[in-house]
Amino acid sequence: MANGFAMEPVRVGVVGVGHIGRHHARIYASEPVAELVGVYDIDPERSREVSQGLGARSFDSLEELAAETEAVSVATPTAAHFPVALFLLEQGRHVLVEKPISESLSHARKLLETAQRKGCVLQVGHVERFNPIFGVLNELLREPRFIEAHRLSPYPGRNTEIGVVLDLMIHDLDIILQLVPHPVARMEAVGVPILSPTEDIANVRLRFANGCIANLTTSRVSRERMRKIRVFQKDAYLSLNYEEQSGDLYRKEQNRIVREPIPVSKEEPLRLELRSFLRCVRQRGSPVVGAKEALGSLRLAIEITEEIQRSSPVSS
Repeated sequence: MANGFAMEPVRVGVVGVGHIGRHHARIYASEPVAELVGVYDIDPERSREVSQGLGARSFDSLEELAAETEAVSVATPTAAHFPVALFLLEQGRHVLVEKPISESLSHARKLLETAQRKGCVLQVGHVERFNPIFGVLNELLREPRFIEAHRLSPYPGRNTEIGVVLDLMIHDLDIILQLVPHPVARMEAVGVPILSPTEDIANVRLRFANGCIANLTTSRVSRERMRKIRVFQKDAYLSLNYEEQSGDLYRKEQNRIVREPIPVSKEEPLRLELRSFLRCVRQRGSPVVGAKEALGSLRLAIEITEEIQRSSPVSS
């Protein structure tokens, strides 16, 4: 055993090797605890391109990939998360499905029930939980009073069948629900479509039962990339950058504010996420972000989306 892993590598595959899935495949191919058996994509040319570059097999069907693997990453468009993950779980395969776990709560519950019935690991790809910045939050945070999160990106031209709340804001919702373990008492949400039939820009203000307020702004039509969070607590606040994996702590000392840079050990969050998944598969452990945890952020994301549709209906 090395680094907490059994010596025998996990035979793993990837379904969907577009923007995100090809990175899953790249990392699996470079990890000694994994054997990248192959990939499958509905675009055969893309599947062959990725597999050949990594010395793996390009499968012609999901059924063939399932037959040759014991664990699979599902990085398809969101609409396919449920049917693909359900098929793999029914075949007894361990699954890491990208976020959101599905488009509906009923489908998410079905995946959870199936994983439990089949004794399979089901992990959900909320990758920011593995960002070293989240470790800083857990270490330094005591009782947040106000949280401000900004997540901006250029227009992706993909996954726009779902709105920016389910596509991107759900990352910050997942983090905030971990930082503030209290019910949401009040919500105000607005959003507008720009280049998509669904909302491309959204802002939500959440008031939790303990009095903490969180303000989130997310856009996928920005010229710049930004993934930042600021958390205010008594006598101090944290300003953290997920993208750069850097941060500062501002403390009140007498009548002035003192800035303290926060040391962060930088690592690729997706690699840490996949290593955690592989460890769970080998040791039959509970994932950091399982289906139960993912249900909470999905439920809140759906409620926000519905509030946006009520307050500022988007075109269909």
